[in-house]
Amino acid sequence: MFGFKRWTAAVAMIGALIAGLAAAWAGDGQPSSWQLTFQQAATPVMEEITKFHTFLLYTVTAIAGFVLVLLIIVMVRFNARANPTPSRTTHNTLIEVIWTVVPVAILVVIAIPSFKLLFAQLTVPPPDLTVKATGKQWFWTYSYPDNGNFEFDSLLVRDPTKLRPDQPRLLGVDNELVVPVNKTVRVLTTGAEPAIHAFAVPAFGVKIDSIPGRVNETWFKATREGIYYGQCSELCGKDHAFMPIAVRVVSEQAFGTWIEEAKRKWARDGSAPTNVAHAEQVTTR
Repeated sequence: MFGFKRWTAAVAMIGALIAGLAAAWAGDGQPSSWQLTFQQAATPVMEEITKFHTFLLYTVTAIAGFVLVLLIIVMVRFNARANPTPSRTTHNTLIEVIWTVVPVAILVVIAIPSFKLLFAQLTVPPPDLTVKATGKQWFWTYSYPDNGNFEFDSLLVRDPTKLRPDQPRLLGVDNELVVPVNKTVRVLTTGAEPAIHAFAVPAFGVKIDSIPGRVNETWFKATREGIYYGQCSELCGKDHAFMPIAVRVVSEQAFGTWIEEAKRKWARDGSAPTNVAHAEQVTTR
């Protein structure tokens, strides 16, 4: 019994060490070197996803360890040399009941938090802000139906010399999606061409298909300011790998200031189309 306790303590210490290293190496809003697990959660939903993932990891590890112990016992105690006269027992009602009931119980324990998390992801609470993300070949167009008649394109910054110091290579964009902190943001997404895209931001726990002719919705509530990156996660064509998503989370006051500037910059008044330069850039690729 003492040996079992020591092994249990050792396993717990190793698990805590791995969890600590994973948290230290996890990227904040973007991938990072030596990253072991998810990016740091920036929304309540992503926090729940991370907890559920950790719970499943421990559960699967415990099951695998138990099966490994059984296999070792069988190999050591019931091989031909140690057990020359094998048992002819063919049925054991108790064992058969156990190996049926226990897996069912484990699945039920897993299913309860799984369904809870699924409902949290799919049930959009009353939004403070609605944005529309339209996937195109191969960039995103964002509009703010609650905040004026304007929209803008968001393209990858391909020239490394034009990246800001805080923009990572192959993820930095010319125009970021800007949202306020601690506000529920509803995202409506669709596709503009005959190609399926997917709006995905790992730190938010958001991933949903952008399908032409259909509007899907998801939501997030960022709990801290910063820039959070994602990518189109549906294979959509030759520039699929160059279709990043950048979401800048700012204070409510800064968001109000940005909205006023955005209205002046991208207002669709019919006199100056906003997407001509981007269309020409995409056409020449």
